[in-house]
Amino acid sequence: METRDFDLTEIINGEEIMGPSPFDRHQDIVFNIADVIRRHVRANNLGKVYLSPLDVIFEEGINRFQPDILFIRKENMSIVQGWIRGVPDMVCEIISPLSYERDTEVKKAIYEKYRVPEYWIVMPELQEVQIFTIEGDKYKLHFFAAFEGVVTSKVIEGLQAAVHDIFY
Repeated sequence: METRDFDLTEIINGEEIMGPSPFDRHQDIVFNIADVIRRHVRANNLGKVYLSPLDVIFEEGINRFQPDILFIRKENMSIVQGWIRGVPDMVCEIISPLSYERDTEVKKAIYEKYRVPEYWIVMPELQEVQIFTIEGDKYKLHFFAAFEGVVTSKVIEGLQAAVHDIFY
């Protein structure tokens, strides 16, 4: 069995980037979102939900990310091989002031390049959720809410989550 130290290093466009560990607010939001998604996914036998740190390897040595939350449909579970080796169906990043540009521009462009079907950007300070879905080769805004509303997913069939429940 393989063992390794806890590692928050990602590889973005061939460059190793070590991110800081998240603050408590970030963790609260990750668990709030993951709880809602996981309950829905399990109740409807849709696939599996995973939390960071878990490597998603798009290309070895070039792009290896650790999204805060990811979802893989049951029919795509073959990419789960210890780590995720391939394209998840949904990834979610909780944005901090230090990760804003990396998550909203750099990572978004890379997720788009690999055609990740759905990308959630969650901004705690604005209590905002943006969900992008791939259409053709580009992301298009599928959902946007700030402070209130009900999050819907195009990829996670039937999922609804109140924005309030994400940020409480």
